[in-house]
Amino acid sequence: MRTFVAKPAEAHATRTWWVIDAKGQPLGRLASKVATVLRGKHKVSYTPHVDTGDYVVVINADQVKVTGDKASAKKYYRHSGYPGGIREESFEKLSARLPAAPIELAVKGMLPKNVLGRQMLTKLKVYGGGEHPHAAQKPAALSL
Repeated sequence: MRTFVAKPAEAHATRTWWVIDAKGQPLGRLASKVATVLRGKHKVSYTPHVDTGDYVVVINADQVKVTGDKASAKKYYRHSGYPGGIREESFEKLSARLPAAPIELAVKGMLPKNVLGRQMLTKLKVYGGGEHPHAAQKPAALSL
């Protein structure tokens, strides 16, 4: 038997657009489903070293939920590069300031840490409200 290997040109031609409503969804479960679709693991033509994934539009990112006391206890860190330049921010403050950031960071952590993973992350579009500017692509609804 021969192993099927997708070529980048073939993978690019078969991409579809999906829209996911994050309203009331747990952050981790939503992010793992989005990462699976971005990588293309839901397709039979999945190839690990080729970006075979689809585009994903996430709406209502400001209404994603976390369980327990994670809203105040979960911390996001960033560093300026200078000594003493570490900054921390809780989930509730970050989601109030940038509604898309928690979902983007959760999905980023589930993708490969290389050029291919960064390329996959560009196919993720996250919006805090219920509207998105990708209606022309006719995204299909994807349920969790």
